[in-house]
Amino acid sequence: MMIIIPNNEIAKHMLTAFFAKHWGTPEMAISSGIFRCDELDGFAAVNESGEIIGCITYLIDGKDCEIISLDSIIENKGIGTALLQQVEETAKYAHCQRIKLITTNDNVDAMAFYQKRGYQFAAVFPNAVEKARRLKPEIPEVAENGILIRDEILFSKVID
Repeated sequence: MMIIIPNNEIAKHMLTAFFAKHWGTPEMAISSGIFRCDELDGFAAVNESGEIIGCITYLIDGKDCEIISLDSIIENKGIGTALLQQVEETAKYAHCQRIKLITTNDNVDAMAFYQKRGYQFAAVFPNAVEKARRLKPEIPEVAENGILIRDEILFSKVID
């Protein structure tokens, strides 16, 4: 069993530890800047023992909602989908017109996940990870799947 709760209902040290464990740091670097995921709005999926098993963070800027991070520590159990749907509902309630997010060219699982949920390729930013690496040098050159990490891909979905 899992429940979805707002991140601000979770002790900050737990969020910080979650991001440190799964990202190496609570800082998310994309070409547009560095974001502290443990300080952003978002939602967490927690299990019956109160352990965080997934987390999503986002920013709302005018009519756009941008997802900054989405993590599910157990795949294919609906955690990522439930978190994504929660942000979509939040964005709709905030009168956003579009949800967008950036992933990198190596993250083929994320690309499939978002496309299955109605997101479309909106833009490709060749070599954008080089800019992000200047902000966060620990971003690896090569992913675990052997793909060079170099491009950012923007996905978007129009909110009905």
